[in-house]
Amino acid sequence: MNAFETGDRKLIPACLVYIFRSDSEGRSEVLMIHRHGRDGDYHSGKWNGLGGKFEPGESPWQAAAREVQEESGLSLTKERYRWLGTLQFPNFKEKKSEDWLCTVMTAHLDSAEGEKIQDGSRVSDEGTLHWVSAARVMDLNLWEGDRKFLPHVLTGRPFHGTFWYQGQKVVADELSLI
Repeated sequence: MNAFETGDRKLIPACLVYIFRSDSEGRSEVLMIHRHGRDGDYHSGKWNGLGGKFEPGESPWQAAAREVQEESGLSLTKERYRWLGTLQFPNFKEKKSEDWLCTVMTAHLDSAEGEKIQDGSRVSDEGTLHWVSAARVMDLNLWEGDRKFLPHVLTGRPFHGTFWYQGQKVVADELSLI
């Protein structure tokens, strides 16, 4: 039996969703969450797409729809989400013996839907939502590994990646376009 079968390691399924809209001049913007809400948040200070851990029995599309609704108030049907990639984070939370497996998706909003999300609006206890110009996303305080796969999210190119972290530092990575 391996470490997952014995319970020595946990595999955490998660989703990460990047929501796009066009601004008034037709430029692409991405909905990002600035994490600064919870004490002890592992992601504190970082900027992320929306998402989180799957609930038991959820498909990736169901998890994405639930997480987006919880974090932004947007109710998008599962057909609105486009699968874009898969990310592995072996030993992401070392103290908890957790490996994460993350499904990455995108969704595009029309102008009326995009107006429902106000820049700087609070998201539960996690942080605030911001519309960020796609051209400026890479200027944000991102996880180190995000800097490697986000260019593919921004151009819509499917990918698979594995990022080995020690703390908040990437010590090895593999990234392939599909």
